[in-house]
Amino acid sequence: MNHRINWKNAILAGIAGTLLFDIFGFVMTGKWWDIPALLGEKTELGFAYGVAAHFGNGMLLAILYAGIKSSLWGPQWIRPFLFITVQTIALVWLFMFPLLGAGVAGNKMGAMTAIGSILRHWVYVIPFVFLLKEKESGA
Repeated sequence: MNHRINWKNAILAGIAGTLLFDIFGFVMTGKWWDIPALLGEKTELGFAYGVAAHFGNGMLLAILYAGIKSSLWGPQWIRPFLFITVQTIALVWLFMFPLLGAGVAGNKMGAMTAIGSILRHWVYVIPFVFLLKEKESGA
């Protein structure tokens, strides 16, 4: 099977997912763009950089998912959730949180940190289900 990335849909899914991530984060924390602010602060490159990095990361993850989705296990609707769960555990819980001094899975900030991060990422991938689904074969 010759699998090609639908770049337009991948980029749209990344942008839409990042917006959903931010909206859900606002509902949870009462803070708008908490992650871009943190990125800008920690890199000392400012808020505009934080916003660009945050949305760039959202698009990059969507493109990566679009490239590997056909090799993932399960029905199409579960694949993005499987992908983002593994990504969140590996790159957020085990890398980013410790790097930021929050401990593994954000344990130094409380149990809700890990739960909140996985929930935000699950909300992020909702557009993937609709924009990045594989075409049904008519054979």
